Amino acid sequence: MEAQKGEKPVPFEHVSVMLKETVDLLDVKPDGIYVDGTLGGGGHSEEILKRLGGTGHLYGIDRDREALRAAGERLKQWTNFTALHGNFHDAPDLLKAEQVEKVDGFLLDLGVSSYQLDTAERGFSYHVCAPLDMRMDQSAELSAERIVNTWPQKEIARILREYGEEKWAARIAEIIVEHRQRQPLQTTEDLVACVDAAIPRAVRNKDPGHSARRTFQALRIAVNDELEPLRQVLMEMTRMLRPGGRLVVLTFHSLEDRIVKQTMRTMASPCECPPRIPVCVCGRTPQVRLLEHLKPSDEEIQRNSRSHSAMLRGCERLDTQWNLEIPDGSFAGRQRH
Repeated sequence: MEAQKGEKPVPFEHVSVMLKETVDLLDVKPDGIYVDGTLGGGGHSEEILKRLGGTGHLYGIDRDREALRAAGERLKQWTNFTALHGNFHDAPDLLKAEQVEKVDGFLLDLGVSSYQLDTAERGFSYHVCAPLDMRMDQSAELSAERIVNTWPQKEIARILREYGEEKWAARIAEIIVEHRQRQPLQTTEDLVACVDAAIPRAVRNKDPGHSARRTFQALRIAVNDELEPLRQVLMEMTRMLRPGGRLVVLTFHSLEDRIVKQTMRTMASPCECPPRIPVCVCGRTPQVRLLEHLKPSDEEIQRNSRSHSAMLRGCERLDTQWNLEIPDGSFAGRQRH
């Protein structure tokens, strides 16, 4: 969507949450190789580059070409920075294509950028009427509009329940299907109307937030395949770390944080032997040590309300041989539509 005459296009800007805390936890070595798997506007990357010496290098990955363009402009002074178009889920393959086998640190900021939320035509916000898009990668085929207009009712209910933790998932899915039988859902306003029709007014009035926020979260996660490969890629990234290297992850909702927390704990304490056995016989030894987990300060939350749900976690690779199985990254029996 082009800006109307007299309007300025929305600049790609993103307020980096817990900027200093995140990069501090990464413990940047001046000669290290680092990867910002969610480049966004380049805020975290810029701070990493400031701490790298001339022999260190940073790779920034993002699926959003607008992010790559904006970050490339912001970071153009740094000759030890390489931007890569792609999903952080594919980071190991993207790095191998660059002849990078070992890394000193990975950073993931799993939040939606301020630019994506504030650019109406991207369809991430329930506050404005816009096309039902929600794609972080504009070249991807799957959009929120396609999901609500073509996916089976049971599958829509499933993603609302599992990805949005929505108690009214079944009813919302039913209303969506009833709506599309009359006419396709095309805008965020159409989707909000379905949510409002499904959830009784008395229940909506007691909700401290917008009644559609869980539905929008669920569809965004499904469109961008945010959760299913997460555990797999976290373990693959950890396997690529040099001893002492760190994986640092910033999450913004409980589903992501639960996966990150459980995966890091598994890598830190992977033994599956029964407690009664005095000596480990499973052969699964700790691969990482857990770092402190942090939340934003009250001052930051006051400055940036979008930071209120953030959780920062990290782990450090031990000098041990990798001996854990990496999951395939998908839930059994689930197919992409």
